[in-house]
Amino acid sequence: VIRMQMTMQAGSASATVLDHEQIAAMPVRRRFEISRWVTAAAGILLVLLLVDFLLSPGWNWHIVAQHLFADKVLAGVGRTLGLTALSLVGGCLLGLLVCAARLSRYPLLRNLALIYIWVIRALPIMVVLLFIFFLAALVPTLGFGIPGLPPLWEVETKRVVTQFGSALLGLSLYFGGKAAEIFRGGYLAVASGQHEAVRALGLTPWTALTRVSGPQAIRVLIPPMANEVVTMFKNTSIVTVIGYGELLTTVQKVYSQTGETIPMLTVACVWYLALTSVLMVGQIWLERRLGRGFNRRPSITPVKA
Repeated sequence: VIRMQMTMQAGSASATVLDHEQIAAMPVRRRFEISRWVTAAAGILLVLLLVDFLLSPGWNWHIVAQHLFADKVLAGVGRTLGLTALSLVGGCLLGLLVCAARLSRYPLLRNLALIYIWVIRALPIMVVLLFIFFLAALVPTLGFGIPGLPPLWEVETKRVVTQFGSALLGLSLYFGGKAAEIFRGGYLAVASGQHEAVRALGLTPWTALTRVSGPQAIRVLIPPMANEVVTMFKNTSIVTVIGYGELLTTVQKVYSQTGETIPMLTVACVWYLALTSVLMVGQIWLERRLGRGFNRRPSITPVKA
């Protein structure tokens, strides 16, 4: 009886395995989904409309190709990149100082940093640029010394606050307020136990920043900081209100002489799109480089029967 039962169980198990193998070998039929076809048709329609829009004769693509690498346009691109780089350096340094003040144990520093961030958040960047550019009307001279006594050093404001100086100072102040909060958010994203361990080990602040909290915080800083960098690059077009000759100002001067408004604006858009794409590729590379070991995507591994 025992042998018969074992034989029956072995036979049922082999039949079960055979059934599973047969089921696995059966072809899989996808069910008909009307939403998939509607989405595909809508996408094709949008692509056709976009192509028809771009092929409109009003674009004058031959004029765009003619001015895309013109000397004046390339000079404007160079000034835009230079202004962006210098503003980012100045803004990051200022943001680090303001972030340190916000995290300081001294109430005066915390309040001053909070007031600065409040002002930067409240005022539009165009207003800041115009205010700095016309600062000579309010303060004719800039100097250094003890209040009430003759200044030790003095210079006319209009010599310092030029078009480039106004643009650089305004963009740096604006980016500094944004960067300060991003740095503070990255610092607070590090677990409190890490800071306690640093103090328990007696590490210096520089060692703690470069070895412990910094590497952990920079991974959190990359997405918002990259977004602000791209925004800063586009914000350089705002300095056209003070007449600085960056890309958009250069394009405006060209189409004011030739009357080709749409082609010249297209030239500016192409350059902005190209340079922003380079920045986005750099952001993706940094995120992958610094995010090694922190990948939270679930890995799907096929299970073998």
